[in-house]
Amino acid sequence: MRKIIHVDMDAFFASVEVRRRPELRGRPVVVAGLGPRGVVSSASYEARAYGVRSAMPTARARVLCPDAVFLPPDHRLYATVSRAVMGIFRDITPLVEPLSLDEAFLDVSGARRLFGSPARIAELIRARVAEQEGLTCSVGVASSKLVAKLGSSRAKPDGLVVVPAEQVLDFLHPLPVSALWGVGERAAEILRRLGLTRVGDVAHAPLGMLRSALGEAAARNLHELAWGRDPRRVNPDQVEKSVSAEVTFPSDVGDPQVIRRALLALAGKVAARLRRAGQAGRTVSIKVRTADFRTVTRSRTLAVPTDVARDLFETAWSLFTALKPGDRIRLVGVRV
Repeated sequence: MRKIIHVDMDAFFASVEVRRRPELRGRPVVVAGLGPRGVVSSASYEARAYGVRSAMPTARARVLCPDAVFLPPDHRLYATVSRAVMGIFRDITPLVEPLSLDEAFLDVSGARRLFGSPARIAELIRARVAEQEGLTCSVGVASSKLVAKLGSSRAKPDGLVVVPAEQVLDFLHPLPVSALWGVGERAAEILRRLGLTRVGDVAHAPLGMLRSALGEAAARNLHELAWGRDPRRVNPDQVEKSVSAEVTFPSDVGDPQVIRRALLALAGKVAARLRRAGQAGRTVSIKVRTADFRTVTRSRTLAVPTDVARDLFETAWSLFTALKPGDRIRLVGVRV
């Protein structure tokens, strides 16, 4: 039986800032873009108590929590701390699959002989992260990725949830359908219209009903997950599959030349990042967000991979002009 651990750092960016500035401990701290179009990247739990959340406009966060300390993000520092945290994980097992700077899956099946039970390993990880990095994390332990990740989310903040294999369905079936991977807002609404609001409802629903509502692949996937069957392995060889950059304009833009210059600059950034990583890509995508917050993406696959800024820009500009968004533009992005 596999033993999977999911570790999720608590309010990572904000916690790193509090570690750097101990005088902020206990105060609401928000890491966010500080301009008029800024967005929240991370909020301490003191700030979350006021309703501040990641991806929220900074202006809204200031209204909800005017006494919070607002700090600009320091991504270089967060990346450095992340490498140190991932190093702690790799001291336990080489089977570490980072999902982002602040979370990772670990397969500790082979580490039990050296470190003890998965629960003891989880406590060891939490203790080492606290001792070596001065940060807290939440950990879920289970026999699958799905349940381990759900466990860590229910352990927050600074907690541990262990779900034994024989208790997976007791843990899983009372949860809302949105807990299942692959169930976004639209799928959740479709399932709710069918009277399926809990994971257990999906597990016991006729597969034909799910197929009619969601399609063959999604129906079969959700049915398997609802019964706790998730065979995906921890993949320590994950590589970055995309490189991107985007910009939010200080005010909505209607001038095509301003957008053209922004796409040119973004293409240059992405190309530089590709070259630093020793990578090239074939599929070029743009992201466009209009003044009414409607977000549209378009992509094109090139004949050969490239890391040349001009190639990326010409493709991005061609995609934008073909899109003809019509409205004023709030944000543009380029991804390879």
